[in-house]
Amino acid sequence: MRSFHLPGRSPVIARHGMCATSHPAASFAAIDVLKRGGNAVDAAITATALLCVIEPAMTGIGGDCFALVHKPGVGLIGLNASGRAPRAATCDWYANAGIKQLQITTPHAVTVPGAIDGWATLLRDHGTLSMAEVLAPAIDAAEHGFAVAPRVAHDWAGLKAKIELHAGARQHLLVDGRTPVAGEIMRFPALAQTLKAIARDGRDAFYAGAVASDIVTELRALGGLHTLEDFAAQRSSYVTPISVSYGGAELNEMPPSNQGIVALIMLRMFDRLNVRQFDASSVERYHLLLECGRVAYAARDAFVADPDTSTVSVKAMLSDGFITDLVKRVDPKKRTADLGAIPRPKGGDTTCLSVVDRNGMVVSFINSLFSGFGSGIVTSKSGVVLQNRGTGFVLDPSHDNCIAPGKRPMHTLVPALATKAGKPWLSFSVMGGAYQAAGHAHVLTSILDYKMDVQEAIDHPRAFFDAGQVMYEAPLATTIAPALAALGHPVAQRGDPWGGGQAVEIDHARGILIGGSDARKDGCALGF
Repeated sequence: MRSFHLPGRSPVIARHGMCATSHPAASFAAIDVLKRGGNAVDAAITATALLCVIEPAMTGIGGDCFALVHKPGVGLIGLNASGRAPRAATCDWYANAGIKQLQITTPHAVTVPGAIDGWATLLRDHGTLSMAEVLAPAIDAAEHGFAVAPRVAHDWAGLKAKIELHAGARQHLLVDGRTPVAGEIMRFPALAQTLKAIARDGRDAFYAGAVASDIVTELRALGGLHTLEDFAAQRSSYVTPISVSYGGAELNEMPPSNQGIVALIMLRMFDRLNVRQFDASSVERYHLLLECGRVAYAARDAFVADPDTSTVSVKAMLSDGFITDLVKRVDPKKRTADLGAIPRPKGGDTTCLSVVDRNGMVVSFINSLFSGFGSGIVTSKSGVVLQNRGTGFVLDPSHDNCIAPGKRPMHTLVPALATKAGKPWLSFSVMGGAYQAAGHAHVLTSILDYKMDVQEAIDHPRAFFDAGQVMYEAPLATTIAPALAALGHPVAQRGDPWGGGQAVEIDHARGILIGGSDARKDGCALGF
């Protein structure tokens, strides 16, 4: 429990329903749905759609989504609603065009957006409300305006240079050539019309007809390979979640092409190294979080790919032998400068939210554009900000994750849901691009190993490796950062904090819900 002498947030406790999101308006909209009788899927999509309007740098209908749903009487369900590469996208085409890397602000970074099909699939199979009902708050905000929140304004301003690269982005995202300030009222009339079309005609309004034509025309004018057939073919997939046991709980993650396996590898390594023996805020713990993370992410980069084409199985990546090899690469006393090549195992800046309803349905949901404002490409007529998930591919034809027609890239977007004794216990996600999987391991172990409540675990200061450095948050500047440097880590303070996070804990014994929301964002947890 936090000290009430110090600034901070308490966890939110309620009985009947709970939602935690990165924006108060989205949390309120979700709770309103729950109080009116909608279920957790209805509430999650309502909140997500609204976030696509009011937190536009982080998420949008031109992005992807993933969901873990624990449904009473059914169990755990995973949905992969990530988009695919155009059918004309081959390694040979890029090689012949002299393209050696997929740059984030080009049309080649844009995969077919999967979010809208994901929303439609979840509503059809597990929701109780119509698309028109769940989109109503988002349409209202886009058409009649919303007040820009402080963190949203900060992120928007930091992305001005990207916005200025494309005409559609300048048209929709700037006001007289500048980014909006906190408290300014913004409207997205073109996006409102697109949302109205989806509300009226469902997913086909996005993947066929005028909206799809607008997106394809925009991308092809910039040199993209996308076709209307690519959009018409986009479909979400139900997948079987993957899991490992840790500290009396079972952490469930999305399978590849998602990076959720990184969190599972890290937890298995933590067990071998007995990381819990060290204090929660000790340099020893941070050092092992970082070193296990470096090794696990190296394995991700080597082997995680679309399962339709991958040659390395999940079972192999979580096997005892593979984990033993990875643990050998970690020195508890100092940074390992060269991790070496990861051997092939033997054997076969994002919005996230969590919702629990009164009937026990639990949803961990995440929807994103990847980078801030995605590719920076915004369609002029329909106002759709397009993601840059194609940068998750590589262009090495010998690699499992090489771009190919209709293929899904390695994906950083990852929800999490932990169970205890087969019952849903913790719905949570952590934003922050590649950091997300490491964030899962950090938050979960903070709760299980150090008995933090969900809010304390989300608040706990973060450090992560990026571009060859350990980028730490400000609270670590005078204590942990110098100690990490002494262990050989190149360190630097990060300008912005690492992502965000949302969580809802289900306490079955007491019949209560406990919510936490990251103060790194504008949002909050709300319950009733």
